[in-house]
Amino acid sequence: MKIYEKAPAKINLLLDVLRKREDGFHEVEMIMTMVDLADRLEMEELHSDSIIISSQAGYIPLDEKNLAFQAARLIKDRYNVRKGVYIHLDKNIPVAAGLAGGSSDAAATLRGLNRLWELGISEEELRVLGAELGSDVPFCVTGGTAVARGRGERLERIENPPQCWVILAKPPINVSTADVYGKLRASELKDHPSTKEMLEAIASGSFAGVCANLGNVLENVTLKLHPEVRQLKETMQRLGADGVLMSGSGPTVFGLVSKEAKVSRVYNGLRGFCKEVYVVRMLT
Repeated sequence: MKIYEKAPAKINLLLDVLRKREDGFHEVEMIMTMVDLADRLEMEELHSDSIIISSQAGYIPLDEKNLAFQAARLIKDRYNVRKGVYIHLDKNIPVAAGLAGGSSDAAATLRGLNRLWELGISEEELRVLGAELGSDVPFCVTGGTAVARGRGERLERIENPPQCWVILAKPPINVSTADVYGKLRASELKDHPSTKEMLEAIASGSFAGVCANLGNVLENVTLKLHPEVRQLKETMQRLGADGVLMSGSGPTVFGLVSKEAKVSRVYNGLRGFCKEVYVVRMLT
């Protein structure tokens, strides 16, 4: 029997850091939603008690460093499963891009193995398991649109934002989330995006309101470290995207566009100096 799971990318419409916590993590407040750029996972039970991962992408680890591998090992250990699994990972989401590709793969692995091995784990339990693997994994287990608080594990489902085109552009660099948070000085942040106003814009279906309230405090760090991300953001704004923001810790920048006629102009303009450009829709 084979199980198939889709692992969509996420974008942060809002990312605020409130403070550095005593446990070393940061207290965050984020609004995240999923877009239609996805990895696909195929899972099949093995007779041997082992975890084997393959992928068409030659640039990702296929061992303990892979979050899907870690998710499979966690669920096996926690629920005493003495069976193995073969996972093929069809990778489409750029890595180290601020789009939660690895976290979404881990979440899809948890969901898929729960079905493959008929473990009967509730969605809430899967989110708790996911929190052990990474801050974005609980959201990726559930998907949709949500406010995430704490380390990212406390989720509040909300309505989806107004449907629009999303243009994603990733410059040819990788950014370490740990490095960005390590250089962030939460106590020195002066401007914070308004979660309240973004929630009101989403609730009222105001596309203009969503664009006006986009905000990500991690831009303070990443744009200084990587000037090409700032250049990419300014280029996307100049080309006419309605709302532009860096997703997560970067380096991917996304532009929200309401009118299809404008999409090709932004896309073609970005392709001039950025190979990895994607045009997708929000998942609603």
